[in-house]
Amino acid sequence: MIFILLLILSFYITFFIKNYAIKKSLVAQVNERSSHTTPTPHGGGIAIAVTWLVGLVYLYGMDKIDEGLFYALFCGFIVAIVSFLDDLYELSPKVRLLAQSFTAGLGLYLLGGLHQLDLFFVTLDSQLLTNVFAFLMIIWFINLYNFLDGINGYAGLEAIFLAVAGFLLFCGAHFLVLAVAVLGFLFWNYNKAKIFMGDVGSTLLGYNVAVFTIYYANQSSENLWVWIILFGVFWFDATVTLVRRKFNSEKLSQAHKKHAYQRLTQAGWSHLKVTNVAMGLNIVLFIVVYFVPNIAIAFAVSILLLTLSMFFVEKQKRFE
Repeated sequence: MIFILLLILSFYITFFIKNYAIKKSLVAQVNERSSHTTPTPHGGGIAIAVTWLVGLVYLYGMDKIDEGLFYALFCGFIVAIVSFLDDLYELSPKVRLLAQSFTAGLGLYLLGGLHQLDLFFVTLDSQLLTNVFAFLMIIWFINLYNFLDGINGYAGLEAIFLAVAGFLLFCGAHFLVLAVAVLGFLFWNYNKAKIFMGDVGSTLLGYNVAVFTIYYANQSSENLWVWIILFGVFWFDATVTLVRRKFNSEKLSQAHKKHAYQRLTQAGWSHLKVTNVAMGLNIVLFIVVYFVPNIAIAFAVSILLLTLSMFFVEKQKRFE
């Protein structure tokens, strides 16, 4: 029953924000980085954040979530609030990075750090190295999720996939709360979007994925790679694009439209087609994780699949 109520809450908060934004002309304008062609309301991620907060508090009150995980996830609202202010007032990159760093450090502390880092052939137990890695991973996940929030339904459907995959692999009511929180918003965003998520939603989702990765990696070191595989479509695209832009001597802070999903839309693909194909690739990655018992082999197969997908995108629209 609680999940139905949360779904309804997310749906109607998104509806309210959409109408309010239209009335107040709070719309995302079309610019050089945009993949949309008409001004559209933004801030729908507020509905995700509010519903997620209500759901988390409920789970904590009912003793249905680990205390450390609860507090670590709760820290994500620092990033969400700062991102909301950034949506309104365009905060400086330094302020955003400072907020992200503080949140990453606090969340990592509440999780007890990353206990060890399994590199397949060697395991790192140095808390300095493992926690530096985890700290940087959290910040990268926050930002790359924001980078990949650019077309209708893309970021929202990715969150639902990760939530469902997480529930199937690890159980946990928190995954279902996240799924319904995003689903209520996605109704208004999936096809011919009537509202966008905005930074308030995308940064929170990126932070949540990072927390899940560390929390479950502390239960079993190979779970780190399980989450990296499941999140592969997003981090692989963002990382490869960043590296290629660096080799091109581009200014990395400059807006661009070179991510794989953006190049596919430039090649004439509809937002719906790109999103659905990405979901198909996600499902294949889940099958790899689920049925390949050796995590090193599963990771190698996933990297091969993601690399082949990049070659396919390159044939549709070259990286220039």
